[in-house]
Amino acid sequence: MIRLAVAFGLIFLAGCSTVPASYSPGRPLAPGAFSHQLFDRVLQAHVRDAEVDYPAILADRWFVQYLDDLDRVDPNSLSKDEQLAFWINVYNAYAIKGILDGYSPGTWVGRYRYFIGRTYRVGGASINLYDLERDILIAQFHEPRIHFAIVCASSSCPKLQARIYGGTELNRQLEQGAREFINDPSRNRFDRANRVAYLSKIFDWFTEDFEAQAGSLQQYVARYVSDPVLTQELATVPYRIEFLDYDWSLNGPAPRR
Repeated sequence: MIRLAVAFGLIFLAGCSTVPASYSPGRPLAPGAFSHQLFDRVLQAHVRDAEVDYPAILADRWFVQYLDDLDRVDPNSLSKDEQLAFWINVYNAYAIKGILDGYSPGTWVGRYRYFIGRTYRVGGASINLYDLERDILIAQFHEPRIHFAIVCASSSCPKLQARIYGGTELNRQLEQGAREFINDPSRNRFDRANRVAYLSKIFDWFTEDFEAQAGSLQQYVARYVSDPVLTQELATVPYRIEFLDYDWSLNGPAPRR
């Protein structure tokens, strides 16, 4: 019954977006004063081989300052590329913050509270992770590679990189992230003998985003597979697709409170 309640709650709220149309920071930063460098320091210091040191981030003053700065910037004042990088970084930062605050996507009820029930401050407005992903990153940018860049603190998510996204490196970062995720055998596997592609559940949840870019999931995956023989097969030979179970366990040691 709990599972059904959560499912119905997600369906209902999916049609009730709370994404603000405009932003009015109460203590706006001067033009050009905002930077993601504080978050970059945090990631470089506390992420090792995609494992997130949540206890260390809990005590990091730079992380607190970065989150405060997010509430002081108007995202609509940024260029389109800057906005995409901004929202990717915001998602990853607040996904961490949710864990620090005692939320967890480890259960059905936990996922509801983590993605929908908890809101965060950006530019003087409130937003949750669900709306940020669906109604900003997906709906406004039409960039499926974001699914390999945003990290919801779980083991089956893409690996959290020890760097921020942005600048002239953004496209390269997104391309590299897609390639690393698709060629990671813990997240995607290919049985060439039986022509079965075992893909991450992410490809199931966001099928439309990938199909819009390549026509089919198989064709999208074929773009990034490193093995040239497998690439050719995926581009020309039908594979049956099965989706792997998702591991919602935390991608690092839990914060000590």
